[in-house]
Amino acid sequence: MPSTSLTLAVVIGLVLLVAILLYNRLVAYRQRVRNGWAQIDVQLKRRHDLIPNLVASVKGYMAHERGLFDRIAQARSAAIAAGADVPRRAAAEAELTAGLRTLFAVAEAYPDLKASTNMLALQEELSSTENRIAFARQFFNDAVLAYNTARETFPSSLIATLFAFAPETPFAAAETERALPQVDFGDAVR
Repeated sequence: MPSTSLTLAVVIGLVLLVAILLYNRLVAYRQRVRNGWAQIDVQLKRRHDLIPNLVASVKGYMAHERGLFDRIAQARSAAIAAGADVPRRAAAEAELTAGLRTLFAVAEAYPDLKASTNMLALQEELSSTENRIAFARQFFNDAVLAYNTARETFPSSLIATLFAFAPETPFAAAETERALPQVDFGDAVR
């Protein structure tokens, strides 16, 4: 009899230990996802802060491109407003990226603007920031993959269900980000 009680206590203890380890593993993965999102958010904020300077530096050269400036401003506002909603934020950021690509493509038609040291510095800073965003997005998506995989594999899935560990969404590139921008130089080239 005592050996049966001892065996039962050991089995229950092992099950609890495994459950605690699985729970802690899921928490660690979820924290990596949150950290990854925080890194993306920092880099996106950096890009959002650069955009007004960029627009201000090109407005004098490209005064008739008001529609493009409005599009960039609206996309920036939408991206900021999306907050931590990953799918909405990804879509808004993709729209902002498309607007910036169009801005740089149109800027190529202005030799004085291309030679402007301020414009070149802002372009370099934005390019550097875009690279940082890409690395942060890759880290985040890797963390999401590890977390979601841990959440869905047995026996972790039992703990994930029991403690309501929700799935995370990767920060995916939208179709507008994958497509090449369409630029019309109709009035810009004379």
